[in-house]
Order: sequence, then C-alpha cells, then structure tokens
Amino acid sequence: MDAFYASVEQRDNPSIQGKPVAVGGSERRGVVCSASYEARKFGVRSAQPGYKAKQLCHELIFVKPDFNKYREASNIIRDVFNEYTDLVEPLSLDEAYLDITENKIGIGSSLMIAEEIRQKIFQRTALTASAGVSYNKFLAKTASDINKPNGIKVINREEAPAFLAALKVGKFFGVGKKTADKMQRMGIFTGADLLQLDKLELSKRFGKSGMYYYDIVRGVDHRTVKPHQRRKSIGIERTFDNDISDTGAIHEKLKQLLENLWRTLEKKKTFGRTITLKLRYQDFTTLTRSRSAKTFIEDKKSAEKLVSELFHNMLPLDQSVRLLGLSFGNLNNEEPHLFQQLRFPFEKPFD
Repeated sequence: MDAFYASVEQRDNPSIQGKPVAVGGSERRGVVCSASYEARKFGVRSAQPGYKAKQLCHELIFVKPDFNKYREASNIIRDVFNEYTDLVEPLSLDEAYLDITENKIGIGSSLMIAEEIRQKIFQRTALTASAGVSYNKFLAKTASDINKPNGIKVINREEAPAFLAALKVGKFFGVGKKTADKMQRMGIFTGADLLQLDKLELSKRFGKSGMYYYDIVRGVDHRTVKPHQRRKSIGIERTFDNDISDTGAIHEKLKQLLENLWRTLEKKKTFGRTITLKLRYQDFTTLTRSRSAKTFIEDKKSAEKLVSELFHNMLPLDQSVRLLGLSFGNLNNEEPHLFQQLRFPFEKPFD
C-alpha cells in the first residue's frame, strides 16, 4: 500500500487531502509512523522524530493514529488477495507476498492479476497500492518499490540480470542505509560492482549477510511464500508527553503498561517465557533488558516481579526517560498468525 496510514487519514478527512501529513508523533514528541507523499517531498520519513519532521516541513499536519481503521482496511485488502490465492504471506498490515503460480481464477498473466488486485483494492477502499511482479520474493519486493506510488513493475527472468546490475545498492531489499554507506565507501555503488566480489570476499566484508548479497545480486532467492507464520512476540510501548526522571513514577508507568499488555495476553490466551523491558532516554539512547523463565509466565504477579527486577538492573538512570516498552517473547501461541505487535494510540509503528 502507498503511505498506508497517511492515505487512510487523508481519505477519511477531505480537509487534509493533498497536504503534507504525518501520522503519529507531534511537533514536540514522538516519532512519525507514516508520512504522506506530499510530506515526503520535504524529506519527512517514517521513524523520524516529530520535531525534526516539523523542521523539514513547517506546514506538516500531525494526525493521531487510528489502528482500528487501519486494520479494517487491511482486512478488506486481505480478502481481495484471498480471492486469487491462499498462498498469502503478510509482512504487515499493508504489505504481503502472494504466490499466484496456481491462482484460483485461472489467469495465466501475473501482470493481469496484479492489475486486477490493485483495481479491486481501490474500488473497495479508495486507497492506491503498488505491486512488484517477479519469479521470486526478493525481486518482487524490490520491484514493488520502483514505481511507487500507485504503480507496478515487472521483472522477468530475462530482464533480471541487467536490472540488478544497474540497480543502486541502496535499493536492494535487505541492504540497509548503514550497509549501503559501507558498500559505497568500498567503491560498491551498483549491482554490477557487487557482482565483482566472490563468496569469500563478500563473507569477509559482510559476514553471514555476504552470502545473501551474493545470491540476490544474481537474482537467486529460494524462499517460498509461507501463509502461516508463528507469532514471535507481542508488546507495547509508550512515549511520554514529558520526560520522567523520578524512578518511582517510572515504575508506576511500567505497572500500567504491564496491566494493558496483560489484558491482551489473557484475551488471546497467549503467554511467553521471556520478558523484555525497553527504556529510551531523552537523548534517544535506548536500553533493553530481558529475562527468561523456565516455564510460560501465566501469573501476573510473577510478571510484575520480573519487570521490577529488570528495571532495578537498569538503575541508576543516566537521564530522564522519554519512552518505556514491554514485550513477551517465546510464546506458547501456536496459532498460524503473522506477528503483529499490539498497537495503542501512543505507540510508534512504521509502515
């Protein structure tokens, strides 16, 4: 989907259509979840602090996220996918892989199916989507970003070598900004440059990721589309309106977070063996501490004790605290659902 959260907000509020919009954050606090394309022209991006986004775009409009609306739209989109194939692997609320090798409607053209899906999504949600079509997951994902927004890109087997050779390394899915910067310092700017390095050299320079880079630059990706992914963790975060320095007050905030999270765990009958506490200082320095139990933590008092111990291990605090987060991992939930972190209006997810 194209700027999914921001697009939903613009769709539902005509007064902000065509204007630079940031979902999440504020002029003072928090982080941008999603930025409209009008905002992106100014350099506003997801995961950016709200104050920095405002500096880049003085006319930026901040909107609080409404995840009920986003999930509702996502469910409609998922229904469209399922009309064509059961092999759907969601990556998030607004993105998924589809294997349409053997599709339900018997259309032999993958391009035609992608166009039909995009049209149906727009008809049912008034939202635009971009698609990438290719013979493996890596190339399809890479292609999906080429003609955004509201576009489509096909990469067939014959075109793949030339396409990848000309592609800038920063555009390769799986190559982050830091890795792209490192590659460029080494004189690796495009796929053609990356092709010059053998397996041994890539492993020396990039460790285990080197083998991944060796394969993808050659268009090799044997991963299958997996419609059932086991949930790995569930958590909650909160960014405070004002930094907190009092340890007693911070401890109370942690209790409130655990209370909210525990209600969801009980509702879903999902419990974990590992608790992770996340703390972010006012300068954005982030600390995490984890503790694992031998059995699943199904008693709230036991969870409270572990959270208190994790927080105690972080003391004394170096600065005031702007964010706290709690999550449970190593879950007992075997249901075939994709991991989707629990969302609250004060959280900062990204699309």
